[in-house]
Amino acid sequence: MQIIELNLKLPYEKRGEILKKIVGKVRGKIRDIHFFPPTCSGISEIKMEIEAENSKKLIRELRNIVREGKISFKVLSDA
Repeated sequence: MQIIELNLKLPYEKRGEILKKIVGKVRGKIRDIHFFPPTCSGISEIKMEIEAENSKKLIRELRNIVREGKISFKVLSDA
């Protein structure tokens, strides 16, 4: 079990559509989530902490969902 921090940068107008798919994928595993206001260029930033069994597989699936934005992650703890 790992705790992963995801940093998502998404276009503001498509944020809801992309988040709906992400939450469907990681439902029940989200520990914390923060929404930041969009920048003047229309990019919204979201930080999530997620519990994951297989982090590499999860990141690969999330990158397929977040094609129009950027995703970065770091492992906070290993168990």
